[in-house]
Amino acid sequence: MLSPEELKRYDRQMIIPGFGEHGQEKIKNARVVIAGAGGLGSPAALYLAAAGVGHIRLIDSDVVELSNLNRQVLHWQKDIGRKKVESASEKLAAMNPNIHIEPIYENINENNVEKLVSGCDVIVDAMDNLNTRLLINRVAVKFNIPFVHGAVYGLEGHVMTVIPHASACIRCLYKATPPRHKFPVLVTTPALIASVQATETIKILTGIGTLLTNRLLVYDGASMKFTVLQLQRDADCEVCGNPLKT
Repeated sequence: MLSPEELKRYDRQMIIPGFGEHGQEKIKNARVVIAGAGGLGSPAALYLAAAGVGHIRLIDSDVVELSNLNRQVLHWQKDIGRKKVESASEKLAAMNPNIHIEPIYENINENNVEKLVSGCDVIVDAMDNLNTRLLINRVAVKFNIPFVHGAVYGLEGHVMTVIPHASACIRCLYKATPPRHKFPVLVTTPALIASVQATETIKILTGIGTLLTNRLLVYDGASMKFTVLQLQRDADCEVCGNPLKT
């Protein structure tokens, strides 16, 4: 049941066709993992909290640095040196006290990833390296958890949604793992990509709209173009192609 305050707070999204109180109740009862509290994780968490996602598990192992502040909008000057999950949780709780924010200060790895995503309805990929993304993707497929992938580089970014065993996973997309390096990011690029990720998450939870499954939405901010590339699930994918390998 939605409280009178919630009915008023979320009125504008509940009047979207097909959404209604039932959709808002689904969002209220949802548990979403956001892997990363930086450039993508900050706006993704901000909008999912504003939408009323009842339980947000925010995972990150970094502290706030001055160089983060051009794009990681949940962290402010006063937060430098603080754990990102604590800084972000403070802002989210102040914005929407009706939801539960679960900050987890851990580095996602082979030993803890299954525990960290257990019991969730959707995983939002807000990481900054492909190895961890692929690890989370594998576990998402293994446990049939929808996974919303996003990535940015400079003025470019892309998004795709993975519905395990029904659509291509990100291992189908990435055949090789590039070396880690410092990459450029314009302040607005993660904001835009994370907004799309948050939209996909809400669509998964409510059942409205058409998801970005088997499609890659590519954003080019320099030319201000959006391109949709068709993807196909790889029958030989080591993660989703053969259930025995997941």
